[in-house]
Amino acid sequence: MIHLTNITRQHAARVLFKEASFQILLGSRSGLVGPNGAGKSTIFRLITGEEDADGGDISCSKKTVIGYFSQEVGDMAGRSALEEVMAASARTMHLGEQIQQMEAAMAEPMEDDALAALLERYGEAQEEFEHRGGYDLEARAQAVLTGLGIGPDDYDRPVESFSGGWKMRIALAKILTINPDVLLLDEPTNHLDVESIVWLENWLAEEFKGAVLMTSHDRDFMNRLVTRIIEVGGGTITTYGGNYDFYLREREIRREQLLASHRRQQEMLAKEEEFIARFAARASHAAQVQSRVKKLEKIERIEIPPEQRTIKFEFAEPPRSGDDVVRIDGLSKTWPLPNGGEKSVFGGVSGLIRRGEKIAVVGVNGAGKSTFLKVLAGQTEPTTGSVAIGANVFPGYFSQHSMDLLDPKRTVFETVQDALPQVNIGVLRNLCAAFLFQGDDVDKRVDKLSGGEKSRLVLATLLGRPLNFLILDEPTNHLDIQSREVLLEALQGFNGTVVLVSHDRHFLRSLVNRVFEIDHGEMRVYEGDYEYYLDKTGREHRAG
Repeated sequence: MIHLTNITRQHAARVLFKEASFQILLGSRSGLVGPNGAGKSTIFRLITGEEDADGGDISCSKKTVIGYFSQEVGDMAGRSALEEVMAASARTMHLGEQIQQMEAAMAEPMEDDALAALLERYGEAQEEFEHRGGYDLEARAQAVLTGLGIGPDDYDRPVESFSGGWKMRIALAKILTINPDVLLLDEPTNHLDVESIVWLENWLAEEFKGAVLMTSHDRDFMNRLVTRIIEVGGGTITTYGGNYDFYLREREIRREQLLASHRRQQEMLAKEEEFIARFAARASHAAQVQSRVKKLEKIERIEIPPEQRTIKFEFAEPPRSGDDVVRIDGLSKTWPLPNGGEKSVFGGVSGLIRRGEKIAVVGVNGAGKSTFLKVLAGQTEPTTGSVAIGANVFPGYFSQHSMDLLDPKRTVFETVQDALPQVNIGVLRNLCAAFLFQGDDVDKRVDKLSGGEKSRLVLATLLGRPLNFLILDEPTNHLDIQSREVLLEALQGFNGTVVLVSHDRHFLRSLVNRVFEIDHGEMRVYEGDYEYYLDKTGREHRAG
């Protein structure tokens, strides 16, 4: 379908990839991976024609329909949510209008030649209309919107009334609804809750027949969908058969083999160079020396690509808290509505959080998970009831809002130093390095940081302190898979107490030992891990 052959692309002096090739074949499912800045988004833009390659060839059939979802939503205004989604299929809707006009024209008398020409055009239009899924366009748009969490009650809501995260869902719905031959997805799960992620996973696996090329920080999502990994990094593009977990194992095997080959080559080169150096001045060995010099010049040197940097972080032993970390009694929270009424978020919540527990707070989008964490963290007062923090408990709170509180004019190092004024410079630099801020990166100003970098910075300022109760609202949102894995390992080894909200199922499955579910304003407690919760609620057939 799409063939990239000997592609070379560089940004300024930096070569992203050189003479790289891969194909996107009919119905294939591929994951695109690589460190930030390696060129993943460039691959998408080359395929869509938004960028041109410096060398090589990209071939694609003219009839191939490409749908590209990126993190750039663009302007949305003047339409309802459903109209906005259907407007993305303008070509399909135009074909439908043409077909109606041609059908009306065929009912009128005309010359045989004109009728034959009209029938040919009609056949071509009908074939393309059917290929694009024109006959069920509206039903498909409604099904996709509902699956992504925007139900029938919101179909007619003006798009401008939706928040940024919900607009991202509408943008994703637009791309899915056009029914493309090739679907390019750049982090499609970033703004979705678990229910919407599971729906998208099932839709792509069961409903969508085209090819998929995607990036994702959601390990479960990647594992369940892709059968091939395309790795961008170190100036090359490498393809691996299998899902993400297979790729990790295979990459390690290939790297070990490469290191062994490199070691053997270095030993051989050293011997040859030693011979040349020893006999270069002897006329009797001139021919042998020249022969070996030419041999060395022809040898292609094995290069070891740099390993991806990851967070390497271990918690200092936190102070021991009392056994009862938080006692919750009759807790409720309501928010005032613009019309003067009130919206109940949750009510009548009671329970106990014990030392050392790692608790997931789960529920559909809008159920009140983040509000519950805010009440626990003392960021907002409950409407009724109480939250009693236990003896010797030192809480720390992370949310996406925390990133907005960073001073844009401060550097990374200054921000960490402000949060930990008693810590010496060496320890601060090590903490920065643990969160991937090394060398000149520590002098970058906050307003120059990406979302992922800001997230890492806030986590560094939080986790560097002697806390024994962590309240984390979507801590993985802007982190790549490698960073999530190291954070996961750190939290697994953390001896304090953790309460978190996350839509990363791999993270929840690997960490938590208790689940609080908020559903229709009530809280249910599951005394087991995330798999136990899925099993008890019957959700495992949708999430697994």
